[in-house]
Amino acid sequence: MAGHEFTSIRSPRIKGARRLAKRAFRQRERRFLAEGPQAVREALARPDTVHELYVTAEATVRHADLVAAAHTAGVATHRVTLEVMGELAQTVSPQGLLAVCSFVDVPLAEVSGARLAVVLSHVRDPGNAGTVLRTADAAGADVVIFTDASVDPYNGKCVRASAGSLFHLPVVVGPRVAEVVDHLRAGGARVLAADGAGERDLDEVSDSGALADNVAWVFGNEAWGLPQETVELTDGAVRVPIYGGAESLNLATAAAVCLYATAREQRRK
Repeated sequence: MAGHEFTSIRSPRIKGARRLAKRAFRQRERRFLAEGPQAVREALARPDTVHELYVTAEATVRHADLVAAAHTAGVATHRVTLEVMGELAQTVSPQGLLAVCSFVDVPLAEVSGARLAVVLSHVRDPGNAGTVLRTADAAGADVVIFTDASVDPYNGKCVRASAGSLFHLPVVVGPRVAEVVDHLRAGGARVLAADGAGERDLDEVSDSGALADNVAWVFGNEAWGLPQETVELTDGAVRVPIYGGAESLNLATAAAVCLYATAREQRRK
């Protein structure tokens, strides 16, 4: 732990970290902020990813294990006041820990033969995107791909919603959806569009055995789903059946249903 405590947001170092809240600066420096003990813990599991750790006096005691892990990994650790942490953090009640991390995404070309892939196309809400990323991780997906029309996965809300899963599995950022579909199909995947208006329902597709081999799911916008031209790129649209009176499922819930149904069939095989 460095002996100096940052008490002013005017410090050049603090200002440099603070500006990573903006996408333009994140992209220019290829760095982002990971806030809270869960995100910091998972980031430190890949210590080459973490550049700096900012911590309040209280968090130094409460999360002594994480501070020690950062020290062991050679991560520069800086103590800050509550006021400074409040300016750095992007939450109403900061938990006193914030790491500056390098981007972790990989090129699409490095993703090959994925057994279960997740594609986010026109997904704009960072909380939803982070939750789908977390769900994909839990379901054992091999990769999550954010197309050029989707939210930045390094958005603070997305990072928090992923609950550390951003650091667990390969993430691809920025390719066009047509390029993604071609690449995944060339790798042997059946590419399915999750769409409430799909001709086939998930039960039918699962019973047919179509989920047992390599599968890529394409999920669309929270409000209006997938554009027809995107659906036409895939091997078909599949809807989650609604047995009750609900009008629809939200994105994260629909993704969870599709991904776990697929994971179950793949493991059964």
